[in-house]
Amino acid sequence: MTLEILTADSLSPLRHGFFTRRGGASSGVFEGLNCGPGSSDQSEIVAINRDRVAQAMGVGSGQLISMNQIHSANVITLDSAPTDRPDADGMVTATPGIALAVLTADCQPVLFADHEAQVIGAAHAGWRGALGGVLEAVLDAMEQLGANRERISAVIGPTISQRAYEVGWEFFDEFIAEDPDNQRFFAGSGGEKPYFDLPAYSLARMRAAGIGQASWTRHCTYSDPERFYSYRRSVHRGEADYGRLISVVRL
Repeated sequence: MTLEILTADSLSPLRHGFFTRRGGASSGVFEGLNCGPGSSDQSEIVAINRDRVAQAMGVGSGQLISMNQIHSANVITLDSAPTDRPDADGMVTATPGIALAVLTADCQPVLFADHEAQVIGAAHAGWRGALGGVLEAVLDAMEQLGANRERISAVIGPTISQRAYEVGWEFFDEFIAEDPDNQRFFAGSGGEKPYFDLPAYSLARMRAAGIGQASWTRHCTYSDPERFYSYRRSVHRGEADYGRLISVVRL
């Protein structure tokens, strides 16, 4: 099966893609294109999947750079491929041939580009990273490389949608403590648990930060098991583990 790669007009003509699980070598609960070395999938199979992604992006496997994602606002600037996976949740570069990759399974993969300055970025933005400012930190780091945030386009790839993202009231309280206006990103009231709109929250933060353009592909990871991995769905199904989707951008 061939790889399925979702793209966005606002990032073109840069080579980029939000890869679905289709076209990979993994089997079992990981069936498809599992690119997560942190999963319990066979490491050789994960390497095969990542090689397929690198080939699709036109780079060597050593130039496909992903992070040890820690749900932080840490962003690193790359001018060459690191030897180890850095502890971070955002990367930026102005160096051609480096492919910035994000691994997700409900959290948001966000790809950034300033076409004029030839500066790109990528972020892993779960609720904690988004709340902590990882998206704004990527914009800041891109500007340090010569980008202008008013020219930057950002696209949120497949992520969990509000209708599938039930959270606790402690979660709600944390967001309201940060800004009472965040209530608009929650649905549900009374005794019901609230449902959080993660992509809407992130789009609002990026727009408030002055980004030129920001959008979401509107794909829900939880509700489409044929195409996407989902941590939350795996928990609800009682599965032992789950695959990781990969999203990539390069100059």
